[in-house]
Amino acid sequence: MERKRIVHTLDTPYSTVEWPSITPQSQQTILDLLCHLLTPLANHRNSLPPSKGKRKRSNPPPSQSTPPPPPPPIKPYIDIGLPLIHRTLQSTPSAYIALFIPKTGQSPIFNCLFPSMIGSLSPEVRLVGFDMKEAAERLSEAAGIPRVSCVGIKKDAPEFLVKGLVEFIQENVKEVEVKWLKEVERGEFLETRIKGVVTMVGKGKEKKKEGK
Repeated sequence: MERKRIVHTLDTPYSTVEWPSITPQSQQTILDLLCHLLTPLANHRNSLPPSKGKRKRSNPPPSQSTPPPPPPPIKPYIDIGLPLIHRTLQSTPSAYIALFIPKTGQSPIFNCLFPSMIGSLSPEVRLVGFDMKEAAERLSEAAGIPRVSCVGIKKDAPEFLVKGLVEFIQENVKEVEVKWLKEVERGEFLETRIKGVVTMVGKGKEKKKEGK
């Protein structure tokens, strides 16, 4: 019979910051609208001539019979990738109107800390976390890049480009609520929490105890 034991760890006395609750139906609608918005980016990338690698400076680039097509109008108002978005938030916290992240595949620490960062830096930003596994693959296909960890829509994006998606998000996604900020402002003493986690005792540990 397997034995159990309780492992005690220190826990924060403040409330943790949760991802905004979004129904599966709303997540699916948001993903469809976002992919529709990003698809012109993939179409533009696919229309460009493939890169031939680095050329020697002495060799001039080959002449092109037709100029490359201009980028889609949405391109300047979309940021893709966590490093870029994180740097932008640090310099301009109010840069985005919405952020979209496929939560599957992210580390547990990231999923725990990212809502807290957004809620404290940019509480007006709507944070959308996709729980479905296909979200990352669909976003990568729509954007035309191998991997999409995060997508940000800039606050100055023209309304005619993002109106449908932004309106749906504002109606169905609440702002990130950071309860611990209000708890800190109250200045009340909060006792340290001790969290007990039930774990199974392995057979190897049992044998060592018996040997003692």
